[in-house]
Amino acid sequence: MNKDFYEVIKNRRTIYGISKESVISDERIEEIVNYAVKHVPSAFNSQSARVVLLLGENHNKLWDITKETLRKIVPEDSFAQTEARIDSFRSGYGSILYFEDQSVIKSLQEKFALYKDNFPVWSQQSSGMLQFAIWSAIEAEGLGASLQHYNPLIDDEVKNQWNIPSNWKLIAQMPFGKPTAPAGEKEFMSLEERVKIFK
Repeated sequence: MNKDFYEVIKNRRTIYGISKESVISDERIEEIVNYAVKHVPSAFNSQSARVVLLLGENHNKLWDITKETLRKIVPEDSFAQTEARIDSFRSGYGSILYFEDQSVIKSLQEKFALYKDNFPVWSQQSSGMLQFAIWSAIEAEGLGASLQHYNPLIDDEVKNQWNIPSNWKLIAQMPFGKPTAPAGEKEFMSLEERVKIFK
């Protein structure tokens, strides 16, 4: 494996401290997203992944929606911590929303009934690969990001706000921006407990 790719994998970390600055152009961010969406694999080449890139006020709106949604369900006496967390995501430069097109999955289930139960699983696996590819690529450019999951709580309002097709299922949200603080130390389990090799 190329040593540079090793470093990209190693350096991709969850970064919570982000600012409303970007170290690369919007065009470069779009290029990374488009390249990953085009080339990340999917089961039966289904290409079920869908992505929405939110910048500027659209990014702010996402986290305003999230905050107000959570305000309705989080106890008032513990909302301050939730609000601070949401504000930390809002303080970023942009957000990437990951979706999976359920109509594609349903079509495959009908066409290949033998694998019907597998297609939703394979869809999630493909989405995970896409998230990792984009996350690693923007980290390599100097941006920090984290992966959030406020779905399905925010799904309806997100779809209404940005006119998202009803068959797109929200999988994850990735706020990103210029890092303001490094990731903490990471502990690793013994590889002997996680990997088996037979020669």
